[in-house]
Amino acid sequence: MRLVLVGPPGAGKGTQAEFIAAHLSVPKISTGDIFRANVSQGTPLGVEAKRYMDAGKLVPDEVTINMVRDRLAEPDASEGFLLDGFPRTTPQAAALDKLLADLGTALDLVLELVVDDDEVIRRLSGRRTCRGCGKIWHVEFDATTREGICDRCGGELFQRDDDKPETIAARLREYAEKTAPLVDYYGAQGKLVGIDATGPVEDVTVRAIDALRSYGG
Repeated sequence: MRLVLVGPPGAGKGTQAEFIAAHLSVPKISTGDIFRANVSQGTPLGVEAKRYMDAGKLVPDEVTINMVRDRLAEPDASEGFLLDGFPRTTPQAAALDKLLADLGTALDLVLELVVDDDEVIRRLSGRRTCRGCGKIWHVEFDATTREGICDRCGGELFQRDDDKPETIAARLREYAEKTAPLVDYYGAQGKLVGIDATGPVEDVTVRAIDALRSYGG
């Protein structure tokens, strides 16, 4: 199967992508992994992308899409893949459709992890990171024995700027503006399936796999 996973920050896309890709025996492909591979290998696309990143600018869609094209052309993706983190906008989705058509294939399904803003803020704002070993804890779901102290190394815990409620709210506004329209785009194609992403990770995975089975996955 050829899948795209979409959902707001804090929906658990990275975790679910790992489980779903393993269930389907297809590679999980994230734009972050693609960027790191191209930059570390010094490919022409990697060099171009690094130029933008070093200048603090967004990498243009054309560069990102060409990286995705190269990755999807690799042998391990010939029987299917799961894209995590791409596309992020409707122009990228349209470019992906064209890219796949050029490769003689198309997306089978788009899974949307559905979770409301209050739950996202609760999940992300409760995270605390250890200054010593870098482990991430959660004040509600994975609390330490002593408040503010890491159980692993005894280091001090702190809240990253990215995990502060005001920052999360800004990320959710950006998602609603740029990425949420993907739901309408893929819904119009009849390829969108919504998955309730609340509750334990294992329950969300079961829901996702049950949905895939009903579509032959």
